[in-house]
Amino acid sequence: MGLSASSPSSAVQANISEQPQTAPSECPMHQKKMEDCPMHNKPADILDVNQNSPVPAHQQRAYEYVECPVKSQAHEKIDPSNMMPPPNQLPSPDQPFTLSTMREESSIPRAASEQKWVYPSEQMFWNAMLRKGWRWKDDDIKPEDMTNIIKIHNQNNEQTWKEILKWEALHARECPCGPTLISFGGKAKEYSPRARMRSWMGYELPFDRHDWIVNRCGKEVRYVIDYYDGGEVDKNYQFTIMDVRPAFDSLSAVWDRMKVAWWRWTS
Repeated sequence: MGLSASSPSSAVQANISEQPQTAPSECPMHQKKMEDCPMHNKPADILDVNQNSPVPAHQQRAYEYVECPVKSQAHEKIDPSNMMPPPNQLPSPDQPFTLSTMREESSIPRAASEQKWVYPSEQMFWNAMLRKGWRWKDDDIKPEDMTNIIKIHNQNNEQTWKEILKWEALHARECPCGPTLISFGGKAKEYSPRARMRSWMGYELPFDRHDWIVNRCGKEVRYVIDYYDGGEVDKNYQFTIMDVRPAFDSLSAVWDRMKVAWWRWTS
């Protein structure tokens, strides 16, 4: 395929192992209140998907559905204002089985917030697939299939963030508190120039593409992620090969990619 299982960005980790990977003890991220850390001061030009709210719509009230690690909730929380659960947690018409509404907290810090991003529940994922045109009656799907899909989805996002952190380690000095995620979006039909060039050389196209916008202590940085099929799903619910890199939209990103390319060439 032309891509190693550790992805192109793995060269960063191998060549910057002596750079600080964690924030120093004096960093505000280690304090209960983090008002002084620049990554928690949201610039005026950095807005989330919902322009009228500092929190994306799908993250509103998300923590009400995060499963407690000690004791899981046996029932949904009901909004007292309408005695209904959030609309995106409702079963779809003719749904053949009940799906979990519990949501898992990610390890990805959310920009302008002390909370982390929260993954969708099985029910939310089901509803999202229906909105995109999927029809469950066409597939022999079982409840455990949705459980596995959620685990694969969450693991892919966790691995994507780890790959981004390898690149962001190049900027540990200028952003000791570490980056946070502002937003992300899928662009499955918009192949990146790199993916197209690889296809011209005979390699397969990625099955998906994401653009992630990261807040590097007040600076917006865009990352492009191409997802390639890596074969069978392993025991860690991972099968994708990821090509993660900063987009060619700033001199800083160009310089970072030139450095990593040189390291890969000489190592």
